[in-house]
Amino acid sequence: MLSNARPWLAQSALLSLALGAILATSGCGGRGAGGLFFAPENNPLRETTKALRQPMAPPVPRELDKQVLPRYVVEPGDVLLVLPSDPDSTVRLPADQPVLLDGTINLGRYGHVIAAGKTIEEIEAIVRAAVETQTKDAGFISVRLVGRQSKVYYVLGEVNSPGSFPLAGRETVLDGILAAGGLTDRASRKKIVVSRPTPPHDCRIVLPVCYEEIVQIGDTTTNYQLRPGDRIFVASRSCWDNILGDKKECAPCAGPQTACPMEHAPPPVPSHQYLGTPVVPILSPDEGNKTPAPNLPMPSAVTPEKS
Repeated sequence: MLSNARPWLAQSALLSLALGAILATSGCGGRGAGGLFFAPENNPLRETTKALRQPMAPPVPRELDKQVLPRYVVEPGDVLLVLPSDPDSTVRLPADQPVLLDGTINLGRYGHVIAAGKTIEEIEAIVRAAVETQTKDAGFISVRLVGRQSKVYYVLGEVNSPGSFPLAGRETVLDGILAAGGLTDRASRKKIVVSRPTPPHDCRIVLPVCYEEIVQIGDTTTNYQLRPGDRIFVASRSCWDNILGDKKECAPCAGPQTACPMEHAPPPVPSHQYLGTPVVPILSPDEGNKTPAPNLPMPSAVTPEKS
């Protein structure tokens, strides 16, 4: 009985060794009690996220139809430049004005004014009113935004340099991933989402990203334009994805792709034609004996008029 079981035990041992080698090379294996165990994913895509992911690409701005963002609202961390427009003005103000944590800026002898939560035009009106309380006919006071630190987006998960990045207003998902150093070797190309912040008791906006379609065939369907506060999350590939391949795709990424028709180039011009005028070949005497020369019209002689 034991002798009959030995071949089966040997085959099982070989199978275990082969499975262990596959798991080790795929990053799934590790040392633990009883042999190999399946290491958990560092950045898994939660089932809740999969359920909330949009079944189709929503009508939001993308790479080829970008839109300007809403009017900029100043927040703590931004830096303003406040100066009178007239260089001969008697008004003296500190030039660089960082917006403090309490939302104010320091105007020197004109006091502190609230700048957070207001647009540049509103801050100009507030500063002018504060200056005119002490200096009449102060003229126009210019307020410019010189440091944008409050409007950022986040790139997290399986990227080489995760973190927050300042938003200039033109970035797309591809720009954000490249700014974070690109994807790591453990990143899943089919489990990337953009989460847009919403109020606590509101619905959630989770946008799917078809990374391979964006970078390989130029499909801009899911290359969304980023907004302040967006979170790009790149999930890890599971060990089964490494072994079997990450084949599962969400609906926006599984649609058929169609090649655009290319315009046909005009046929090449034959070498014996130039600007549509036929060129008569010049034949040698020997060739003239073989092939009769074409009858070419001779130029008519011009007879001078008699005086």
